[in-house]
Amino acid sequence: MAGNHTHTKFILLGITDSPCTQTFLFVLFLLIYIVTLVGNVGIIVLVRVSPSLHTPMYFFLTHFAFTDICYSTVVSPRMLADLLSEEKTISFSACMMQFLSFAFFAVIECHLLAIMAYDRHVAICHPLLYVTIISSRVCWQLVASSYLFAFFSAIMCTWCTFGGSFCGPNHINHFFCDVVPLLKLVCSDTHSSEMTIFAFVTINAVGASVVILLSYISILRTVLRMCSAQSRARAFQTCASHLTVVALFFGTGFFMYLQPPSSHRSLDNVASIMYAVVTPMLNPFIYSLRNKEVKGALVKCGRRLFNHWQHKSIQDMNSSSQVTTLCCT
Repeated sequence: MAGNHTHTKFILLGITDSPCTQTFLFVLFLLIYIVTLVGNVGIIVLVRVSPSLHTPMYFFLTHFAFTDICYSTVVSPRMLADLLSEEKTISFSACMMQFLSFAFFAVIECHLLAIMAYDRHVAICHPLLYVTIISSRVCWQLVASSYLFAFFSAIMCTWCTFGGSFCGPNHINHFFCDVVPLLKLVCSDTHSSEMTIFAFVTINAVGASVVILLSYISILRTVLRMCSAQSRARAFQTCASHLTVVALFFGTGFFMYLQPPSSHRSLDNVASIMYAVVTPMLNPFIYSLRNKEVKGALVKCGRRLFNHWQHKSIQDMNSSSQVTTLCCT
């Protein structure tokens, strides 16, 4: 996949050079990464153990949470290690694999957000046909197709990025191997590579955005025709979590990738931190705090655990009292 490169490693310049700031950022991003793992694993476990959440919507949500875990893990551990290291080097192959993995999971997130919007469209606009249209088989087909297309897109973007010749400076002005700072280091002409990558970004990000937009236009029309105010409120509440996640993910992503190369500036790091580090942490909170079904499942799961613990404590007390009685006799 790699072209006629001369560099065997790159140097990531990171977020800041200040040692005090690096220590603070290490603690902050470590906490964010831990919360990301706990929150998203919690969503997956909660959906698995709660029968009330065994629906297509939450099936897609578990895959979205899994993607968030992988998406964050591609970037965060390396970034945390570099914040404590003086020599922030990364090998050519490791950089290429990080880029490939990041592109793969980013594209999956785009497709899953579009699939989840379509799922809400069918649930609200065609409720009587929902079980027929969004069947278990269709759910698996939609998820599998998003993984396959994401893999193809990631391979093509990685080929375009690393297929050139890296014979100049090897300092990447970023905290991970991303397309914009990498293309600046390529010695050969990058116009065709940039156009190909832009085409894939447009197909995936803009295509997913169009699906989401059309789905919500249809949802809005259906909701406005509802007679009951309670039904309208329930429909809007169902879509609120998804819309918030869409705004966070696509807002920062479009800022980063759909602007001319000459327009990229220092704010790119902030945008990258938002969509690669912060957003995967926020998603579980958005889906749990703004969703009555998830909150209800959390309460039921908590009660079940408490009752189990209480029952076990009573059993332990009874068994210990029986042992004491036997010893006394």
